[in-house]
Amino acid sequence: METVLQLEEFMTKPSAALVEDIQKIDGDILILGIAGKMGPTLAKMAKRAAEEAGIEKRIIGVARFSNKDMKEQLESAGIETITCDLLDEEQLAQLPDIPNIIFMAGNKFGTVNNEHFTWAMNTYVPGRVADKFKNSNIVVFSSGNIYPFTPVTAGNCGEDVTPIPVGEYAMSTLGRERIFTNFSNRFQTKMLMFRLNYAIDLRYGVLLEIAKSVYNNEPVDVTMGSVNVIWQGDANEYAIRSLLHCDSPVKILNVTGPETLSVRWLAKEFAKRFNKEAIIIGVEQETALLNTAAHAHKLFGYPRVSVEQMLDMVANWVELDGATLNKPTHFQERKGAF
Repeated sequence: METVLQLEEFMTKPSAALVEDIQKIDGDILILGIAGKMGPTLAKMAKRAAEEAGIEKRIIGVARFSNKDMKEQLESAGIETITCDLLDEEQLAQLPDIPNIIFMAGNKFGTVNNEHFTWAMNTYVPGRVADKFKNSNIVVFSSGNIYPFTPVTAGNCGEDVTPIPVGEYAMSTLGRERIFTNFSNRFQTKMLMFRLNYAIDLRYGVLLEIAKSVYNNEPVDVTMGSVNVIWQGDANEYAIRSLLHCDSPVKILNVTGPETLSVRWLAKEFAKRFNKEAIIIGVEQETALLNTAAHAHKLFGYPRVSVEQMLDMVANWVELDGATLNKPTHFQERKGAF
């Protein structure tokens, strides 16, 4: 892949399983917070799946749309858009009642010195949304950041592990889950908490950051010694299909790839592809932020895009100087300061 158009064509291609499942999802789909890193490709995948299934299903995206190009891009792909500030009660109340909600709104980066806004987006907005859409199925994007650091050799966190969030972003993300869960218990709203660890796009993500460091002869810090990743297209597909698995009490689902990957190994793999030497600094700590998505793989199958494919695609993209979103993941962060 050499262009963003080729990348998005590949990333938004629905699997046969998604085409089959989208026919089972009763009603239209409303995506709240569509203008983030994952929302546009998720919406395009859902639209393509509905078209391939030969069914009429509205895919509607809601955001502030400060980037007008994004709004036009989505509409050109057949996705309806609604400009809305979810913090504005009147604007929220005017959103259409849609039976299927994918909640992607929130704030992470820029939390330091702006904690009040992160808490408002991650805990107050969820309460207002849960009240507004109490009769809908809701897939809530969450994060593996809410889990405790776990020994790399002890097995990763399953859905039954008690969250111990580090830092205000992670605490507010757990707060999002707790607020949604309260409304689910109160109104029997069917929900699913989508605890995602590190979606990979060629334009951003853990692999891109490591690859660029190696390519530019910059050091790779291995203090956070291990990570989980999943191709963004696979994560998007899981999210859409999760609408069929919402429940009350809420269902919790970890989402990531099946491997626990050594950061040192990833740096060396990119070094092979670039014919360079990886510059390694730091010493791997015994613990890392890791989860296991075995249950998601049972529900949806293993990701279609393998680690080796991701490494090859990211390396090629870096060598071509492909477009990036310039949004660092800060995956090395161990104190929760984002």
